[in-house]
Amino acid sequence: MKAFDLIGNTPLVLLEHYSTDNVKIFAKLESYNLGGSIKDRLGKHLIEHALAEGNIRSGDTIVEATAGNTGIGLAIVANHYNMNCVIFAPEGFSEEKMNIMKALGAEVRRTPRSEGMLGARQQAQSYAEQYGAYYINQFENEQNPQAYVHTLATEILEQCPDITHLIAGAGSGGTFTGIASVMKEHQVRNIIVEPEGSILAGGEAHAHDTEGIGVEKWPPFLKRDLIDDIKVISDQDAFTNVSGLALNEGILAGSSSGAALQAAIDVSKQIEQGHIVVIFPDGSDRYMSKNIFNYGGKDYE
Repeated sequence: MKAFDLIGNTPLVLLEHYSTDNVKIFAKLESYNLGGSIKDRLGKHLIEHALAEGNIRSGDTIVEATAGNTGIGLAIVANHYNMNCVIFAPEGFSEEKMNIMKALGAEVRRTPRSEGMLGARQQAQSYAEQYGAYYINQFENEQNPQAYVHTLATEILEQCPDITHLIAGAGSGGTFTGIASVMKEHQVRNIIVEPEGSILAGGEAHAHDTEGIGVEKWPPFLKRDLIDDIKVISDQDAFTNVSGLALNEGILAGSSSGAALQAAIDVSKQIEQGHIVVIFPDGSDRYMSKNIFNYGGKDYE
């Protein structure tokens, strides 16, 4: 096995503390990917597809706007194929992710937090046009959902063939769309998780501390008919669950995982029987500077 082979085939574990005899909650631990997050799958697929289509080749430069995890995945894959990687990331996101991208050889350019991800996307596109780089554009790239159709969705069905509910966050929307499109064929109920400040459920866009999920406009490839429900989770609940997972399960997860867990807990209280699979996109190690274990200055037990 080579290091690059560590993208995919992540474990699915039972969350014993949060499950009952009739309703079991399983977590797909995407922090076990090579770069520590679910976005390694995306980076690998988007670059390899662009290579296969002849859109890029060894020695080219790729550019993307991202809060961090997609950039980490892209940097790993870019190195593998001898490419340069330039990342535009809004101020305010964890410095750990920025430093990891730099360690992997990516050039990281920060954009104003007030302009959000939309501002970072505009600058990434302008850079690509000016310097002839290849703009990945994960938020509108139709290949985004395909990164998960034949990998993550297949793995979940193999690991939990009797799944009844899928719970996944939405950032670019690709993870949810890719998995949900497969799960629909198996009569699985698909539930999106978003933080307060995201707009999918009709709320107003505003800043939030839960990283990696949440959108300012509806992703073009996020199909409404795949969505059975949307759970809007507060930052407080998300971060409280991060500490709970560490204490109760020994799982060190990121804030988007804490939000997803809250959605799973809410769903578990609404059903009498079922197997809920929830996606944990990354780990807590890259959010220590954000006080992930004492959000708001409070330690949770």
